[in-house]
Formats: sequence, C-alpha cells, structure tokens
Amino acid sequence: MYTTDPIADMLTRLRNAISAKHQSVEIPASKEKIEIAKILLEEGYISEYKLVDAGKFKNIEITIKYDEDGQSVIQGLKRISKPGLRIYSERDKLPKVISGLGIAIISTNKGIVTDKVARNLGVGGEVLAYVW
Repeated sequence: MYTTDPIADMLTRLRNAISAKHQSVEIPASKEKIEIAKILLEEGYISEYKLVDAGKFKNIEITIKYDEDGQSVIQGLKRISKPGLRIYSERDKLPKVISGLGIAIISTNKGIVTDKVARNLGVGGEVLAYVW
C-alpha cells in the first residue's frame, strides 16, 4: 500500500490504537519511522518497539504505554509539516509544545531529534510532529 504521508499514517495508527485501548500496533517500517519510534521510547511515551517480519517487508510493532489508571501516556499527537505544506523552524525559533511538557520531533541535518536536542545542537529543521 502506498501512502503520500507515511509519518501521518504512523501517527494516525498510533492515535487509533490508543483510542481503542490496544496494547500494541504494527506500522510498516521505514528508517524515518524507526527514528521516531526511538524518540518516543527515549522520551517515555511508549514501552517498547521492535521490528517484525511481514513477508517481504518489515513492520514496527510499538507497545503502547499506559499508566495505572489505564490512560495512555500519549495524550496527543499532531502532524505539523505535511507534504503539501512543509513547516521549517530556525534554531532560535524552535517550538515548545505545551510550555515544554510535550516534545516537537524535528528532522535536522543531524538526524531526527526532539526540539530540546536540536536546541542543544544549535540546529533548526523541518517540524515533523508534536507529541504530548
């Protein structure tokens, strides 16, 4: 299956799995999506991710993290830069999500990183998504 915006597809699959209270979700793998999954794991938004075989291709299986009340740790996901309208941010104008409580995922020339890491590296880039 071909999608014009694979990152939006990943975020939508995660959002749908969270609203349906699933424990995990499978997403077609790509290098970009694996980097986003790594960031979500490092920031504590998901429990784990792993690559699984799906015939000729690989999928990323993401285990969703819930708190003791059964609420997902991820409260919101929003795609910012889209194929039809790319959103870029300079290093001194990087967005803060909910006054620093959430993260912005930025694609830079140093790789895909969070807004905090991009500030420390002193680089700007394409604002892919917000997670809170």
